[in-house]
Amino acid sequence: MADRRHVDRPIESWLTDMDGVLIHEGVPIPGADAFLKKLREAERPFLVLTNNSIYTARDLHARLQRMGLEVPVDNIWTSAMATAQFVADQRPGGSAYVIGEAGLTTALHDVGYILTDHDPDFVILGETRTYSFEAMTKAVRLINDGARFIATNPDNVGPSTEGALPATGSVAALITAATGKKPYFVGKPNPLMMRAGLNQIGAHSETSAMIGDRMDTDVLAGLEAGMRTFLVLTGVTQADDIDRYPFRPSRVVDSIADLVDLV
Repeated sequence: MADRRHVDRPIESWLTDMDGVLIHEGVPIPGADAFLKKLREAERPFLVLTNNSIYTARDLHARLQRMGLEVPVDNIWTSAMATAQFVADQRPGGSAYVIGEAGLTTALHDVGYILTDHDPDFVILGETRTYSFEAMTKAVRLINDGARFIATNPDNVGPSTEGALPATGSVAALITAATGKKPYFVGKPNPLMMRAGLNQIGAHSETSAMIGDRMDTDVLAGLEAGMRTFLVLTGVTQADDIDRYPFRPSRVVDSIADLVDLV
């Protein structure tokens, strides 16, 4: 199903989700390498996006490289990086109490933020492998004392080899229940993450496309940011799920391999 608003405009820039589009359970999805290679050869501006805030861009570059996928560090955009940019724009040189891993703390250090548990401007919640009850209690008390509540992304569960794990959205709900304060979520489906990413590569939404495997985050964020959207069926959303949503992607394809010729 084509989106008539964009049908005559060439796609000059690409944003793509990572898990479910380029890789699945640590293995490249067929066509991912060809798609990335075509982007580089055509010198198209592009970003690989992830709502996961655990890893730095350098970590993800190395992880993808080990799988045979070449994505330069400057072409990776995480919810942690978007969150750091957001708080730096809102309150330059501020301070934050952070629950998260190196991806988030590094991004905040890079924008000149001080990490502290003493009267911070923000409590920032991200992904971590080990959510501490002590840290959550500290977050609740700081928010009650006036710190503003930010979360990197609203995902309620994350994948693991053993099964689902509670993720940022679930822990945010716990803190909200204890404080009565809802966080501002920076990551997808917030179009803020997409627009900030487009700005990073000097792209415009009217000539950009978003590729994702989830209707409720990737497609919704791309749609709200004014981009053409492509849903691949190699991840979370399956073909039977699409009609349950009140919006549609511009186009549905089996996998990233079907988009190589569009670059």
